[in-house]
Amino acid sequence: MVQQREVWLRGQSTAGIHPLLQPVVDALLQAREEIEALMQDFPDHLLWERPAGCASVGFHLLHITGVLDRLITYAEGKSLTAAQFEYLQNETVPQSKTGKELTNILNKQIDLTINRLKQFQDHFTERRTVGRAALPSTVMGLCTHAAEHTMRHTGQLLVTTKILLHNNNV
Repeated sequence: MVQQREVWLRGQSTAGIHPLLQPVVDALLQAREEIEALMQDFPDHLLWERPAGCASVGFHLLHITGVLDRLITYAEGKSLTAAQFEYLQNETVPQSKTGKELTNILNKQIDLTINRLKQFQDHFTERRTVGRAALPSTVMGLCTHAAEHTMRHTGQLLVTTKILLHNNNV
């Protein structure tokens, strides 16, 4: 298998995305590629295992999906909905979905997030607030954190999958 360059080094731009947000899109697309590769043959019976008390693979897939939705909602200047709060509460709860299903849901959220990023063509320094405590941020800060947080959990997912596969002789 020929390994491609990382997304950010491919020199591609995404139609409708402001150049300042292209690195955010690149990080999301990179995360998608890495997660798809990790999850391709990952056994479903290990999705909710928590090696050494670490977060499960299933949690990471659900959490990345939920965080992307929540952070872009804040960037849009909106408050979270009851459904978003419910989703947040259930990120740690084992689901009956397969790894493939959770990965597909995440991929759809990445696509939706990229489409939502297209609305931000300027005003990147506009103030936004986060959470019930109304913590200060900006449109750019929230979009950047969406990418950063996604990659943080992608890295954790990579380590967790490797540990589980090793510990279970898969």
